[in-house]
Amino acid sequence: MGKVQWKPGTLIYPLPALMVSCGENEAEYNVLTVSWTGTICSDPAMCYISVRKSRHSYDIIKRSGCFVLNLTTEDMAFATDWCGVRSGKDYNKFSEMKLTPKKAQCVNAPIIEESPLNIECEVVEIKELGTHDMFIAKVVNIQADDKYINPETDAFDLEAAKLLAYSHGQYYGLGRKIGKFGWSVQKKK
Repeated sequence: MGKVQWKPGTLIYPLPALMVSCGENEAEYNVLTVSWTGTICSDPAMCYISVRKSRHSYDIIKRSGCFVLNLTTEDMAFATDWCGVRSGKDYNKFSEMKLTPKKAQCVNAPIIEESPLNIECEVVEIKELGTHDMFIAKVVNIQADDKYINPETDAFDLEAAKLLAYSHGQYYGLGRKIGKFGWSVQKKK
């Protein structure tokens, strides 16, 4: 038994399957599905998305300087995929997928009302890379659906939200919780 050598590639999986919403007014509201995303810093809270320059949303985000990350659920899987393979040049994705745009609180872009968690972001830098440019952003507000807030811990209940993940061309629901940060060194009671 040994290791097989592969050419360099993007095999850091699973990743979140996010719907990014953007647009400064209803006429240009758009949704882009991304998995090239992640946390960069916790204080200040910062994240990134990587988007191809050829995507319809690229110019909207670059011009407006903001976007919203909308977490997706198993119930949103079809819309998540559809919005990732169709262009906003040709379709009104909110209308086609029966998604509800709602004005964000702190950025000039819509949230997706059906999403259990909306992360409002302001672009602070655009880094040109290769096939994708990275939009580095500061998180300026988060909206969470109160039905997923655990009243005992005041925390977002990831398991109850049934979030969607992406892994090498496939969508998956997240599995059961097996531990928490630091559980391996936590003192036994």
